[in-house]
Amino acid sequence: MNWKRILRWGGLPGLPGPTLTPGLRARIRASFDDAARDEENFPSTIDSRIWHVRIVREHLGDLRGKRVLDVGCGKGRFARVFKEQEPEAEIWGLDISHAMLRFVPHGVHPCAGSMTELPFADASFDGAYATESLEHAVEIGKAVSEICRVVRPGGRIAIIDKNAAQWGRLRTPEWEKWFTRKELQRLLGRHCRLVESRFVSYWEDVEPDGLFLAWLATK
Repeated sequence: MNWKRILRWGGLPGLPGPTLTPGLRARIRASFDDAARDEENFPSTIDSRIWHVRIVREHLGDLRGKRVLDVGCGKGRFARVFKEQEPEAEIWGLDISHAMLRFVPHGVHPCAGSMTELPFADASFDGAYATESLEHAVEIGKAVSEICRVVRPGGRIAIIDKNAAQWGRLRTPEWEKWFTRKELQRLLGRHCRLVESRFVSYWEDVEPDGLFLAWLATK
């Protein structure tokens, strides 16, 4: 058991979690502002056939006339696909990086902010999703609470992120956190009446290798 990692992230009952200090938030923002110049590793588009895209869209359901929030949208690659698929949807993309938001496509509403302090009223959205972004929130419980807060009762939430059991497979910044299946189910379950999770891969016909999990919830 990696006790150093557990203690660092407050993984034991009763231990405090990490804090998103102003200094750390500034470092995270600067990191993604810099990454915005890297189109190869931080692309502005994504193949609509990728299973990550499809599973989020299928869980959110019919988007016609719906208001949806992309939490930690980056350059808006998922939002781009969803807006193209359903022009009548009102899609918002929130990100901490102004440089990333400059790539958000026309028709998607960009908004700068932190996922731990979403600048929206309660029950503002019919659905929300976060794809490989919650891992950068630092105060994970607070971010999950905020995502659930801005979704109306009956609305749907999808989170795709990396599995803590696979920690070490990829190089990560010091603030990044991956999640166990039960950990995120528990956090979502505080606010949602239905929560399920599954292992996913990039392609439907490729067996998941354990790196990615999808958590799908209904408030």
